[in-house]
Amino acid sequence: MPDEDPVEPTRAEVLPRRPRPGLSRIVEPVTQGRRPSPTLLTAAPNVAKVAAVSAWHVVSWSLGATIAGANYVAQRAVEGEAATAIMQDAANDLRNVAWRALGLRDDLAPARPAPDRNAPKPSTPQDLQRRGTDLLRRSNDVHVVEDTHPAFARILTEITPDEARMLRYLYLEGPQPAVDVRTFRPFGIGSVLIAEGLNMIAEHAGCRNLQRSNPYLVNLSRLGLLVFSKEQVTNPQRYQVVEAQPKVAEALKHAGRMPRTVHRSVALTSFGTEFVRTCLPLNTTKAPPQSALTGDAPSGNSRTSRKDAKKRATS
Repeated sequence: MPDEDPVEPTRAEVLPRRPRPGLSRIVEPVTQGRRPSPTLLTAAPNVAKVAAVSAWHVVSWSLGATIAGANYVAQRAVEGEAATAIMQDAANDLRNVAWRALGLRDDLAPARPAPDRNAPKPSTPQDLQRRGTDLLRRSNDVHVVEDTHPAFARILTEITPDEARMLRYLYLEGPQPAVDVRTFRPFGIGSVLIAEGLNMIAEHAGCRNLQRSNPYLVNLSRLGLLVFSKEQVTNPQRYQVVEAQPKVAEALKHAGRMPRTVHRSVALTSFGTEFVRTCLPLNTTKAPPQSALTGDAPSGNSRTSRKDAKKRATS
């Protein structure tokens, strides 16, 4: 028999048969992928332990924060602060914690003034009377010895280093000359004060901030450590040195024609002398002038002062 030619397959037989629309392909389940991994089974106890420890820390922190917040509110309430202020501060603290928890910068958080914990507490009349009674009781007790004044510790916190230098200089050198500049008017009626208390205490004491000399003296006077006296120093020639200073010349220029200068003095009070002797290092054996010990500026109207001035001028 002759060889038969091979029959070529048709196109329908070559192309794969597409699934009919509406019929989903049946996929055999793969059971191997659903089995848990041995590594996961081994790490499960450690994961559970970490979760338990984290939950315990969260509960402990919450309990501690609650107790601390309650103590904070109770303590401020006992101190007599208003409830609105306490709640406002607590809300601000929580807001700041939220800002930090969100990772925001501190400078973006709204700034608020810190509460002054050292502010004096309000005292009732009963508290003041109790303290006064205690003072009188201590004054009758011969065993109570007070070497220093209780205000000295507070004064040390209210003066600057330059002011301490000025106090020590006044203690060692005695009263210093000061000059007032006024406008000229006949018989002094209508005279205007241009500059008051111009002196050279800051320059002689070696202060760093010479431009703050006047505020320094005002603060020391407020504390009762020195006095601006109307009396003159014993040597009138000392005023010539002060009047030659540029600040005095500038004040005289603003005073107009024929300005008038008034000679005064700046001296320590007895309280200021005791403060310097107790609190400041003197580093010298030089005795302070007698006027500094008494705390009174020497009088220029007394006969003794005039005699001393004449003896010094002629010597």
